[in-house]
Amino acid sequence: MSLTSLLGQPLRVVNVGLELFARELEADSVVVVHVDWRPPSGSPSVAALLARLDDAS
Repeated sequence: MSLTSLLGQPLRVVNVGLELFARELEADSVVVVHVDWRPPSGSPSVAALLARLDDAS
């Protein structure tokens, strides 16, 4: 498939992480598959710090 023919196709997106991006694309009638992915937190102390950040928002 050439680049020209590829760019002439409808946009289809795999969105990883931020659901807001997927919703915005869907609002523009883009076909989106959203993957609810989060990076591993590592140790329990790192997980606790991340949880505090999440609580602050």
